[in-house]
Amino acid sequence: MKYTWRSLLLLTANLLPITSIQAGGNSSQLEHAQATHQSATQITQADAGGSYKWAIKLADQPTTQPADAKSETPLKTTYFQRARSYSTHPESDPPRYVRNLAKTEYEAFKDLDWLDVGLDYRVRYELRDGDIRRNRLLTDHPFLLRTRAYIGIRNILDPFRMAVEFEDARGYNSEFPRDNRDWNTFELIQTYGELYFKGALGQDDLGNQRPIRIRGGRMAWEAVDRRLLGNNQWRNTTNNFEGFRVTFGQEANDWEFDAWGMQPVIRAIDDFDGRNKSQWFYGAVGHWRKWSDVVTLQPYYMGLMQDGREGRQAEREIHSPGIRAYGVLPNTDIDFDLGAIYQIGRDNGLKKSAWSYLLEFGYTLKHDWKPRLSAFYGYVSGDRDPNDNVDNRFERFFGFGRPWSPDDYLVMENIKAPKLVFEIFPHKDLSIDGGYSWFWLASDTDRFNNLFNVSMPNPGNRDRTGESGDFIGQSINARINYKLAPLVDTTIGYSHFINGEFTKNRQLATLGLSRESSNFFYVEVSIRAFK
Repeated sequence: MKYTWRSLLLLTANLLPITSIQAGGNSSQLEHAQATHQSATQITQADAGGSYKWAIKLADQPTTQPADAKSETPLKTTYFQRARSYSTHPESDPPRYVRNLAKTEYEAFKDLDWLDVGLDYRVRYELRDGDIRRNRLLTDHPFLLRTRAYIGIRNILDPFRMAVEFEDARGYNSEFPRDNRDWNTFELIQTYGELYFKGALGQDDLGNQRPIRIRGGRMAWEAVDRRLLGNNQWRNTTNNFEGFRVTFGQEANDWEFDAWGMQPVIRAIDDFDGRNKSQWFYGAVGHWRKWSDVVTLQPYYMGLMQDGREGRQAEREIHSPGIRAYGVLPNTDIDFDLGAIYQIGRDNGLKKSAWSYLLEFGYTLKHDWKPRLSAFYGYVSGDRDPNDNVDNRFERFFGFGRPWSPDDYLVMENIKAPKLVFEIFPHKDLSIDGGYSWFWLASDTDRFNNLFNVSMPNPGNRDRTGESGDFIGQSINARINYKLAPLVDTTIGYSHFINGEFTKNRQLATLGLSRESSNFFYVEVSIRAFK
């Protein structure tokens, strides 16, 4: 037995290390309630591009159950409240396509409660006409294919747990060269081990266990609202990291603290991926849910360190504290999501001073379709003066760009972006959303990151004089998500982008021509193996 225990500890230390299913309370009723809640939120934590949005209504249900058959007084089972804001919901852990085998419809697996498995296949056809990210304004018809598979072991070897996730991402029929946004073949995007101590910190007032979770290896996850750390479910390939992560508490608790030290994984098109040895990405996120019926608070810090490699690349040290507050105003159907971030440090010899603030307010009408109308405004600083010794350009780290624009044109850098959004849920298997957005440069002397950025090494996406203007453009978009079958989800989306003066001026200066607008249409089908 001693040899077995030592072997498990040795394996924990050396394996490129599953995700843990968050623990419930003491009673079987409480555990059942939490499992039901986790299953619902796991399905609904979808990205802005994706499938499973149809199930969002499940997560809007109260996180309570009747105390007993004779009483209508609800028994609260979790402090977690899901943000209602548009496209800000982190991927679940384990990923939403994963199921515990004992909870699937297959009777033969009813005793395998220690095994989590998942298999997911996604195909997306895109029509991109006049894509402003490219160096040629033509019509492209790419097909993007992605296969993922997951195996996780928990409970049976506790405190040791582990998980492995495989991904194969490919893109075909494009007019442009392959890149690692679409291509990453036969790759392990997660391989980690975990020590999971279920009740290490006791229980909260609702009886939920407070675990400690220590992970090491290769990981992919999302934090806060995904704007600074996202694994990017929309894109064909995945952001991931190698290092260590420690979590105190769990989602159901009144407080939770998550911290990590990681090196980003470099996505190779044809070779196996490896970590970026010149970069470290640190972070910590706190969750205060004691008042979650009104507000959830998420103070956090993220930092990026990059060595100069003896002058061969920029030396960077960026520190980014921030705070987010979201919830629903008492006795109303008005929700809010507010955030503020400041950045300091040194970036390629310049002093770093950048900032961002994010505001969203929504109103859900009292109707069976749960229509929600919302207004968003995001400000992200750009470099004010290219000739001083201060860099005001905001560093987006490893964030998810699609919440800014559905065509993937905008990222969290040098941007002012007001947006109006509507969402409706006519049926449990159907959701529809869309909106209208406007985009300006926060600084007209700094760059528009994604203009020509996919395929040009030195794009003309910046006018240091500011004479090209600051209006990037405006966008109108709509999307339909439909659950075609129990294991099949479909999405159809369209976005029309109207180029502003800056975009047209830089297109003309760089390509010798410009266009008034561009179009993006897509059809996506996602198939998973288990209900």
